[in-house]
Amino acid sequence: MPSEKSILQDLARRYAELSHHPKSIERRTRAMQINDLTPGLKPIVWLHEIPWHEMDIDGKLQCKCETEMGRRMEWHFRSTLFRWEYIQADTVVEDYFAIPKAYYGTGMGLNVNEDQLATDENNYIVSHHYKDQLDTMDKVQALKMSKIIAQPELDQERLDFAQDILGDFLPVKLTGHYIYHAPWDEIPRFRGVTPIMYDLMDNPELLHATMKAWTDNKLQEMSQMEALGLFGNDTSDIHCTPPYTKDLPPDKVGLKNIWFRCMAQMFHDVSPAIFKEFELDYLKPLAAQCGLTYYGCCEALEQKIDLLREIPNLRKIGVTPTTKTNVESCARQMKGDYVYSFKPNPALVATTTDPQLVRAEIKSAIDACAAHGCPLEIVLKDISTVGYKPGNIIDWVRVVMETIESEC
Repeated sequence: MPSEKSILQDLARRYAELSHHPKSIERRTRAMQINDLTPGLKPIVWLHEIPWHEMDIDGKLQCKCETEMGRRMEWHFRSTLFRWEYIQADTVVEDYFAIPKAYYGTGMGLNVNEDQLATDENNYIVSHHYKDQLDTMDKVQALKMSKIIAQPELDQERLDFAQDILGDFLPVKLTGHYIYHAPWDEIPRFRGVTPIMYDLMDNPELLHATMKAWTDNKLQEMSQMEALGLFGNDTSDIHCTPPYTKDLPPDKVGLKNIWFRCMAQMFHDVSPAIFKEFELDYLKPLAAQCGLTYYGCCEALEQKIDLLREIPNLRKIGVTPTTKTNVESCARQMKGDYVYSFKPNPALVATTTDPQLVRAEIKSAIDACAAHGCPLEIVLKDISTVGYKPGNIIDWVRVVMETIESEC
């Protein structure tokens, strides 16, 4: 059986070749131009949050390495090579192997207390029932401020391991982090969603105290991370979308040189006024410290785009097709001032892939952005399942790329 080193070197050499492929270079440039609000470009198409446990074809995703770092490297190479072969879309292969700077936070003094229900033991997507641990003001006031601990020794260990494997044919790079801030994803893990929705009306003071604690904690975490040199704009994505831009200096590591990624998915159904009071007004001081902001994920934002304009340095807005979202209305409101980050419906690959429905959905986004001058990226994500049929995503990619070629 081949040694771990020979396995990784074989995969890495194939990976390195793709990093210099003209397609990879062109896509990176186009993604950068889209993020820099260049009008009239063909949209970029990315896929993320894939149910990899359902995707294997001919054993190409089966890892053989035994060490933790070896398996991490092997998975990165195998999954990227798999993407290029089967679901390429506009995949960009970086010309280095990234090792994100290691760190951890001590937390705010809480641990998630929950029950889970799973329908597929191989799928990390499960149903959660969270126990309420922040239902009184005393419990909120007892929250601690997290301390960030950098791990430079672990960084060096990983660098040494990767450099010994990859040698001169693929550089190894220690990369920084952007800010990911989703308090309304985090707080429900310590309360559940239903109590929060009631408290928006019945006990707003408790939620304001909670959000103040979360915001204060995030501010001091950001300050600590900056002091520890943990930031950087050299990440390969910002939560599933292309990060490339000329507007963030490549050799700087401070807050003003990184992306700020934020969302409030559980606020899908709240009014614009509630959204402003409990999300936006707490968010703006954080975003103001960073270079560029990307807002939105799986929540409908059509009725809130005017409010989003208050966010400092806003560059990209996520648009999710729901019964409450009109894609043309969103593009009209953005007016080309932001990247239109369109999230197609992952249900269209869950059981079967209907080319007609896929084509219509993608065409609606292309037409809306063309009419209103919005730079467009298309990101298929949150793919909980493909019914153990990899061909569903393969067909989706084919239809989407054909539609773009015929419409753009």
